[in-house]
Amino acid sequence: MRPILLSLAVLLLVTVPARAQEQPIKFIADTLVVQANGTYEAEPDLATLIFDVSSQDKNLTEAYAKATQAMQQIVAVATKNGLSKQEISTGVLTLTPSYDLDRNKKPKQYFVQGEIDLRVHDFTKIGAILDDSVQSGLANFRSLSYSLENTEAAKARAVADAMHNAIERAKAALAQNEQKPGSVRYANVDVGQIVGMAQYSAAQLSTAEVEVTSESRGGLFTRHKEVAAPPPPPPVQPGKIVVNATVQCAFQIQ
Repeated sequence: MRPILLSLAVLLLVTVPARAQEQPIKFIADTLVVQANGTYEAEPDLATLIFDVSSQDKNLTEAYAKATQAMQQIVAVATKNGLSKQEISTGVLTLTPSYDLDRNKKPKQYFVQGEIDLRVHDFTKIGAILDDSVQSGLANFRSLSYSLENTEAAKARAVADAMHNAIERAKAALAQNEQKPGSVRYANVDVGQIVGMAQYSAAQLSTAEVEVTSESRGGLFTRHKEVAAPPPPPPVQPGKIVVNATVQCAFQIQ
């Protein structure tokens, strides 16, 4: 029995391709080898907003105070829109002096940078948070992404679906001989990349200035800048997120 199990393990390691299509059912002695795919689909339940905070000043204390104030303003906006402390991550402020020194050999400027992440579950709050958070001019919106809060649970659901399909394939293959699959002797699982997680950058959600040339009286042309119409807001509910999994199982034949 040991040589059969060893040869079976080698066969499975060689024949399991990543994200492969279902392979033909194989019989090896008293063992049935089946491969099957599984899928799990879900609506995204988490939106992550990331802001960059930055300030500069010739005075170290002032530079740090401005950045701290910007973070506090974003926290206040998030709290006003119902976010809890656990959903707000302020990170750490980093202080960097400039390389240019004054006559006293002190930095001419101090730069302070930081990041703040907001985890939003109520997607209807995203627009208000974006509008209110950038009013100070010290916080720059970086990105917005939609995802699943518990990706491991989603992967487990996809694997469970693949395993269910593998068992059904094994039952169908053995039914004609009035046999049925027994215990699993070997199983190999492959979870593919999660598809459907959407991300929007600051450039995609910002307004743009365009230069317009117009003719005035007397044949003279004048130029002025106008702010183009803002792009449509990010979707409140983007498309579904899909998780794919493949399992290859060796069942004992009963």
